[in-house]
Amino acid sequence: MKNRLGILFAGIIVIIAAAAFVMKTPHKTETETPEKPTEDTQAILEASSTEPTPPVVSSNMPATEILAENLDIPWDIAFLPDGSMLVSERPGNLFVIQQGKPRIAIDVPDVRHVGEGGLLGITLHPNFKQNKLLYLYVTTDVKGEFVNQVLRYKLENNTLSNKEVILANIPGAQFHDGGRIQFGPDGMLYITTGDARDEDRAQDKKSLGGKILRVREDGSIPADNPFGSEVYSYGHRNPQGIVWDENGTLWETEHGRTTATLTGMDEVNLIEKGKNYGWPIIEGDKTAPGMEVPKRNSGANDTWAPASAAYLNGSLFFGGLRGEALYEATIVDNKVTDLKEHFKKEFGRIRVVRVGPDGMLYISTSNQDGRGTVQKGDDKIIRINPSLLK
Repeated sequence: MKNRLGILFAGIIVIIAAAAFVMKTPHKTETETPEKPTEDTQAILEASSTEPTPPVVSSNMPATEILAENLDIPWDIAFLPDGSMLVSERPGNLFVIQQGKPRIAIDVPDVRHVGEGGLLGITLHPNFKQNKLLYLYVTTDVKGEFVNQVLRYKLENNTLSNKEVILANIPGAQFHDGGRIQFGPDGMLYITTGDARDEDRAQDKKSLGGKILRVREDGSIPADNPFGSEVYSYGHRNPQGIVWDENGTLWETEHGRTTATLTGMDEVNLIEKGKNYGWPIIEGDKTAPGMEVPKRNSGANDTWAPASAAYLNGSLFFGGLRGEALYEATIVDNKVTDLKEHFKKEFGRIRVVRVGPDGMLYISTSNQDGRGTVQKGDDKIIRINPSLLK
């Protein structure tokens, strides 16, 4: 009898222990399972992981230095392996710029420059040294309709070849075209798109407008994307800045409302897969079920018009077009704890901000875009010594 009771008691303990293990083991849905890297993606991850950490910048370097002048709405900057800059101009021009050397022009066909559309974001493949692949975000005309596309070219000897359409049919318009593209630490290509003046697109998960998109290097859809499409997050109005911090957290800057009477409500967002960032239902500090609130917003009486994002030494930097400043948001524990303005009204409208391989900040002015006051030599690319910012 005692043996039977002992066996029964032991059996009950085993059952309870098994049940406890099952309860503690989290259930993984299909969308939570990271995509297993393919051979190509693994090569991208390895290339990304070997990028050198930006060096510590000496305070003996100048606070600011003009590297290029007389540009026409420079929209983005990419740094080539030889240290030169690849610069896109919104009207459709692409230049190789190296200090002290003649500027080299590269022809980009079929760009439609209208309003805020044109030749916008550029980024190099993480393995560019070997494969020479360059990605462009371009507004074009398809049967009389404005459409944005992500194109891939091979860039060799200052010439583009082997054109491929990586992503087509992104809604385009005179305004709200998004346009920033960047490879993430996961080896995927991230793309910001605007609502193209149709705010309902932002909440429509079937539309590519008003989104942050995520695709493989060839434009195919990763298996772990949240909706089985290119869409990574939605509810965006006109995002134009994306960057990752040292923890791999994705940050975004986004233009807020612009009407005849209302401006402001520009945003700094922490982006998570599958989340809804609220436009046009909520803005500023407003809340709604299932929607994310910005980590910082400009409020109703201030307008940054944030046009970029770069991360360096615990701070998120972004250019302010209407704000005419270089903004610095201090990030602590995924919160914006402070916001500073640098060079307020000194250079006019500031668009792109990039961290160079030398650890310096590189910015472009955008005073030739019809909304600013043109200064002598505009537009410019200016190198900023971050160690001298106050």
